[in-house]
Amino acid sequence: MAPPRCTPSPMPELPLPTRGARDDAAPARKRHPRSLFGEILDWMLAPMLLLWPLSIGITYLVAQAIAAKPYDAALQHTLLQLSAQVQTLGAQGAVQSALWQQTLRQPPAGGILGYQVRSKTGAVLAGEARLPAAWSLPPAHVATPIAVQWRDGEVGQHSARLAAAWVWPAPQVGSRPAAPVLVQVAQDMQARTRLARDIVQGVILPQFVVVPIFILLVWFGLGQGIAPLNELQSRIRRRRADDLSPIDEREAPEEIAPLVDSINSLFARLQQSLQTQKRFVADAAHQIKTPLAGLRTQAELALREADPEELRASLRQIGRSVERTTRLVNQLLALTRAENQGGAARAVFETIDLRQPATEAMQELAMLALDKGLELEFDSPPVPLPMRGNALLLHELIKNLLHNAITYTPSGGSVTLRLRSTVADGPGARAVVQLQMDDTGPGIPEAERELVFEPFYRILDNGSEGSGLGLAIVREIARQHDADIALMDLPIPPQGSRGLRVQLQFVRV
Repeated sequence: MAPPRCTPSPMPELPLPTRGARDDAAPARKRHPRSLFGEILDWMLAPMLLLWPLSIGITYLVAQAIAAKPYDAALQHTLLQLSAQVQTLGAQGAVQSALWQQTLRQPPAGGILGYQVRSKTGAVLAGEARLPAAWSLPPAHVATPIAVQWRDGEVGQHSARLAAAWVWPAPQVGSRPAAPVLVQVAQDMQARTRLARDIVQGVILPQFVVVPIFILLVWFGLGQGIAPLNELQSRIRRRRADDLSPIDEREAPEEIAPLVDSINSLFARLQQSLQTQKRFVADAAHQIKTPLAGLRTQAELALREADPEELRASLRQIGRSVERTTRLVNQLLALTRAENQGGAARAVFETIDLRQPATEAMQELAMLALDKGLELEFDSPPVPLPMRGNALLLHELIKNLLHNAITYTPSGGSVTLRLRSTVADGPGARAVVQLQMDDTGPGIPEAERELVFEPFYRILDNGSEGSGLGLAIVREIARQHDADIALMDLPIPPQGSRGLRVQLQFVRV
């Protein structure tokens, strides 16, 4: 048999991966928990309190329009009465008529400030001189119907509502047709403003009683509405620490059914995690207890040995047992660290060259392969193989694959670590970095290829000692890196052996 040799492929100089500077996380500000009751109450009452002044303004405008209608109707009635007298009796005759005097003595409700008749030229023919001049042109024809014109203005120190109409006085017998005259009536605005204010007060004042009652009813209604939430909270608080049974969704309101479903899903995951942890602790205790018991037995035998050679042999055996126990503990710690990091590992992912952790793992375990008489090969392209990941976890993954391959490959066999860039098969082809670990060991039966990823699972009668944790660590780290992992026979196995290929595919960047 040829002497054992290690023939690694030339390892290119690998640039150190660029690590982004990590700033210390600023201390998070203390956040006070928000009240769902307060949030709903705010969103219900805040719009109402904001719209209340707007509703008062709109109510005042509507009240003014309502109050103006009867006053405008009375003002128009008075104007039309006076215009009819001017049209029948003429300007002077109308002023001297009994109907005009009666109209003056019995003004309509609202407070008439004055009457006025002006000529076409603007001269005051009768009535109050303080009323403003005409603001429109007279009609051109006698047959033009009377059209009432409205405007607001000032009469003395009073705000007034003015109604005016151009009227053609009846001509005297034997004279030419008279020119049109303007008849105006002014009404004080104070009365209608007071009426509008009374209407607003009649509408708004009851609201000062109704609104507080409404707020209290909303407060009470919200309290009753969220009572099921409080009951659900109380039921959860009353649970024992080990009670992870699902919450009955039928006892929760329909609106929070998704929340209850999420809590039940969380309980299920926690229960599964606790069961896995308990099983892991039990298995770990059993696995550690066995080598410790062996160490104790070997130590007791060493104490009884009188022959120096036998004593040294016992001490060497103790040293190998300590080494195996140390590796078992280290693997337990590595698996626990990989499982506990979970999403936290993604937070420190960076772009790395997969050749870097592979080279370091090969250098660490090269002597182990040489001591066992194995041919160790490393096949990697000269160009970088960039991917997103955690360098320490990837180093641990490759190291476990290498150690497994070296452990289960008999002397004179070979172990090959191969890296390459390729395109993944199947729909949605994507660029991947492929890692293949080939060994000429006994391989793994197809029926057990899923089971070997479980912690502490070992294939019987494989002729090697192991903890059964290596592939469990590999699968957990691969899962965190979204890598596909597969076990397969070697395409061209060596004579008398099936061999094994472990293949992982990482997304290339």
